[in-house]
Order: sequence, then C-alpha cells, then structure tokens
Amino acid sequence: MPWSDPALLTAAFILLVWIGAAVFVMPGNRRLRRLTQLRAPEPTLWPRVSVVIAARNEATTVGRALPTLFALDYPELEFIAVNDRSEDATGAMLDRLAANEPRLRIVHVSALPPGWIGKNHALHLGAAQAAGQWILFTDADVHFLAPDVLRRTIAYAQAQSLDHLTAVPSLSGHGHGLGICVNAFSFAFSVWLQPWLVRQPRRRAHAGVGAFNLVRTAAYRKLGGHAPLRLRPDDDIKLGKLMKTGGPSEFVLGAGALEVEWYDSVGGMIRGMMKNAYAGGEYRCWLPSLAAGLTGLLYLWPLAALALTASPVWWLYAASVALMLLLGCDQTRFTGGRWWHGLLLPLGMAVFAFIILRSQWVTHRTGGITWRGTHYALRDLKANRL
Repeated sequence: MPWSDPALLTAAFILLVWIGAAVFVMPGNRRLRRLTQLRAPEPTLWPRVSVVIAARNEATTVGRALPTLFALDYPELEFIAVNDRSEDATGAMLDRLAANEPRLRIVHVSALPPGWIGKNHALHLGAAQAAGQWILFTDADVHFLAPDVLRRTIAYAQAQSLDHLTAVPSLSGHGHGLGICVNAFSFAFSVWLQPWLVRQPRRRAHAGVGAFNLVRTAAYRKLGGHAPLRLRPDDDIKLGKLMKTGGPSEFVLGAGALEVEWYDSVGGMIRGMMKNAYAGGEYRCWLPSLAAGLTGLLYLWPLAALALTASPVWWLYAASVALMLLLGCDQTRFTGGRWWHGLLLPLGMAVFAFIILRSQWVTHRTGGITWRGTHYALRDLKANRL
C-alpha cells in the first residue's frame, strides 16, 4: 500500500496525534506539584487570610463543609460566607454556625443587581469586606482534609512571590460512570489548559478551580476584583486568567488536602455543565462541532477501524488505541479514579462532546443560560469577554 493512500495517511496522522499527546501530557502532569507536599520556610509573621464562600441553597452541604475550614490551624483567619438569595435553610444554617464561630461573618444577599451572575456578585461582595492580605475563594461543599494545608500554601505562595495559586480537589462519593466521565474531563482539561505551564510567566496557559482559588488581595483588587468576570459562568478559570495578567500564578493538585462531591451522577454532571461548557469556548458557534468531530476522529474511529481495516493500516490504529488507553489509565493517577476508568476514555470523551453540543443548543434555544434561578441573555454573556 503506497504512502499516498488516504486510509494510510489518515491512520498515520491519528497515530502522530496520539504520540504527541503522550509526549506532551504525561510528562506535563508529572510536573504538577501537590498541595500536601508544598515546602517553604514559614514566615516570621503570618499574613491575614480571608476565606470567602458563596452559598446558594446549600443547606445539605454547608453544615458539614464549613467546620473543616474552621479546623484549619492557620493563625490569622477570617471567614466571610455570602448567602446568595437562598430559598432553603442555608441562611439559617450559616447564622447558627456564626453564633458558635466568632471568625465567621455572614452577608445575606436578597436581590441581584443587573449585569451580574449571582455567584460572581456574591464573591465580589465577600471580597470587598475581606481584611486579609490574601483571599481564598472556595465553595460551600468543599472539605479541607489537612489542617496544615493553608499554612503550607501561604508559606509557599509567599516564598515563590505568587499572586495566585489554585488547586483541584479529589472527588468523593462518585460511582464508576461518573468516575469515567470525570477522568475524561480531566484529560480534556489537561490538553486544553496545559495546567503545568501555568507557573511559566511567558506562557499564556492559565487555570482556576472554584474549590480553591487563592489570590493576593492587592493584586486582585488592582485588577478590579470579580467585576471583569460579572457575566462569566466559567468565573473560576477566568479568575486564573485575570490574575496571571498581573503576576505569577500556579496550579497544583489538591488530593489528600481537598475533597468535594462535585456531582452525584452522570446526569447531574450533564445538567450542571450546561451553563459553562459553551462559555469555555467564548460562545464560538463552530467550536462545539469541531470538538465533536475531533472526538469522533481521534477517540471513536480508531476503535471502529480495528474491525474495518487490514494490515498495515490496522497496526497504525492498534498503536493509536493502545496509546489512547495508556493515556486514559495514566490520567487516573491525577484524578483519583480507578485505573480501569481510563480504558473507557473514548466513552467519557463522547459524553463530554455531547455536553458541549447540548450546551450550545440549549443556550441558543433559550437565548442564554439559566443559573441559580436567574436567566442571563446570550448577547450579554458574549459581551463579557476576557
């Protein structure tokens, strides 16, 4: 079979893509530091840290998550929890926690001003009241597993002269279906955002995770706080981008120090990601179709080709599938899932492509997104570029 044969060229191209992915992603993931292993000399005087939490309808989670924050052994801490128009017992639960924890202040929001997404407005309000030299943005369902995690992080951030440090938590309580999808999402995250390059100032790579976004207060306020992110449903990632325009940033792994349930099922993940999957591509109409096409070409077609092609094309596809599954299994070392979840990477990526396509369809059908009970028009969302 001549090398000019289209079938052979296609198979060779796909194999080259997977070789490139292996050379790029596997060493990259290994360059990521872990939150539990950060080492730096402790400062003589610990700077004050303000922890800001936005909560809406979190009555079932906030009572278990916030006490893990209170157990941190950091010496200079204040907590600001913003009750964002909750319709359940979240406000009452926060007030009860504050009655027993003098470091905790509660801000109750009853109305959302125009031009703001509720969570972003709540975080902006909370940060405006922060007295700390550092602000840690976290979520109302995140559990802090290591009491010394904040001391390690602040000592490291100051020693490295960082303005921003973000950490991805491990996931708890998820079944195998969700584990397969989370592993695929993590792999896509690695390929798209290249988190190991975040700490390199000359690289455009940036990242942020809502569970743990630590910012230097002076730099954050100089950049306008959350105001530039008013209508960004992907506010955590874009906060990372915003902060990197001002100073050094770093992405680390939080396994062993941070834990969150995230979603309770694959269906919950699909519904939850409707609001931000399309936003991640800046609402570009062509991008979801491209993502779906690449998923079919790189993840699904090589599997089908094993049953439809013959040597030597078959061997090229067999090598592509082997590399794909190796990468999928290797990714579980960093997501915390079972190793065999990586063997179903193509299935997880197909679900992820479906989420992006459905997010686009729902956004255009409804003229925007609905999040936390409020509808936001697509024209306004598209205008808030960063």
